[in-house]
Amino acid sequence: MEATFWTLFPFVLVAFGTGALIPEPEVKLEILHKPFICKRKTKLGDMLLVHYEGYFEKDGSLFHSTHKYNNGQPTWFTLGINEVIKGWDKGLVGMCIGEKRKLTVPPSLGYGKEGKGKIPPESTLIFNIELLEIRNGPRSHESFQEMDLNDDWKLSREEVKIYLKKEFERHGALVNDSHHDTLVEDIFSKEDEDTDGFISAREFVYKHDEL
Repeated sequence: MEATFWTLFPFVLVAFGTGALIPEPEVKLEILHKPFICKRKTKLGDMLLVHYEGYFEKDGSLFHSTHKYNNGQPTWFTLGINEVIKGWDKGLVGMCIGEKRKLTVPPSLGYGKEGKGKIPPESTLIFNIELLEIRNGPRSHESFQEMDLNDDWKLSREEVKIYLKKEFERHGALVNDSHHDTLVEDIFSKEDEDTDGFISAREFVYKHDEL
């Protein structure tokens, strides 16, 4: 299973010339719909499945929609690792499944002075975002506990192999034992830092190689 390397740092800007703090750019957040029951809220490191529409603030024109341009399919991303624009990382924390938010994102938290693709430089963007699903990120303590079948706070080769099989099956991929054995050995060569035959919770959560 591929995972994105995470580096979770706060976004802080300081003006040393004047000795004053530069106010952080803000995302304007409006809750369009919030479900009555919320069993879990999004946090940094979570994987989110969303539908969204993106508009230019200046004229209200649509530049992207998962409903229209993505074969009608929602999109997955991991919150808080710069996988998406900073405006999303800031504006989608504490969100419930089924919740809909409107984010107005300034250029500094979007695509900045350069722009990207059909996004012109210095564009303020508006997103209507609906959260469909939350999953534990690949480097979270929750994911480690899910893999740690005997609760001994370390992962054996067999536990990692069982997890990989479940992930492949969940995504509709073929389960091949010899392929999984190769993947497991590759994972342990990168993750088992002290070569004791197990991946500890510390090695799993904080080590930077990809699992």
